[in-house]
Amino acid sequence: MPSFLTAALYKFVELPDYAALQAPLLACCEAQGVKGTLLLAAEGINGTIAGPEAGVRAVLAYLRSDARLAALEHKEAWADHLPFYRMKVRLKREIVTMGVPEVHPALMAGEYVKPENWNALLAEPGVVLVDTRNDYEVSIGTFEGAINPATSSFSELPGWVEREMAEGGKLAPVDGKKPRVAMFCTGGIRCEKSTALMRSKGFDEVYHLEGGILKYLETVPEVQSRWQGECFVFDERVSVGHGLKPGDFTLCRSCRDPLSDADRASPLYELGVSCPHCHGKTTEEQKAGYRERQRQVELAEKRQAAHIGVRQPGA
Repeated sequence: MPSFLTAALYKFVELPDYAALQAPLLACCEAQGVKGTLLLAAEGINGTIAGPEAGVRAVLAYLRSDARLAALEHKEAWADHLPFYRMKVRLKREIVTMGVPEVHPALMAGEYVKPENWNALLAEPGVVLVDTRNDYEVSIGTFEGAINPATSSFSELPGWVEREMAEGGKLAPVDGKKPRVAMFCTGGIRCEKSTALMRSKGFDEVYHLEGGILKYLETVPEVQSRWQGECFVFDERVSVGHGLKPGDFTLCRSCRDPLSDADRASPLYELGVSCPHCHGKTTEEQKAGYRERQRQVELAEKRQAAHIGVRQPGA
């Protein structure tokens, strides 16, 4: 059985004292041998952690000991290798950056749809299905019939919504009535905030996939699935498929884009240095730096010592 438990979590909840939570939370994670990244903001918590099962469960119990986080939910997956190299607890203005301060997901989010009911919703006429993730994520997998806003960051989504609400757009009124909209993302956090945005724009019938794509892939049998491809995840697994089985993609260490077998077979691919997506965007000087970094990584692996993300003295 795999040795390491991964837990992805988020919750929109008022945390006005979020800055004071940072140091105790980091200390708890480090004491339990847990690694990953957690974000704290006045609007809640978001992140993914991994480590020994007992350590991860101890951190989750610590979080839920705060009454405001008592109902915190998480998603689990197992890995043979620790998918993170260090532990970070960061303070942010938003736990997922949209840049629209008047949107409050804890008060305004759309209607949750459980994974087992998602297919039925998509089969209903007139439902506009929107993938709220970034373009590089959509490129390796999405739901059949979903609209790709082609954003490079989540903060670009509000602008796309504004443009598509205009006459002739995908979100334009039909016979004077705004369309029904279904939105989804990896784990639920971005679509929860996206549906709150849509409601602030006057859309009354807005739905989002409860638990996100990951819960859908975990819950819905592959033979019944409307998902096509793999799902990008923000850890060293890079992608997962049905049943949350690790996928076939790896990560470019230069641009952080997911790489397919075809990408890795390209003459523009060099391990740790470049890939077809970024080869023409970096200078030879930068590539030389990446080559030295890759050489150090390989030396560390031969010594069976961690290199990427290792905290240096005084860091």
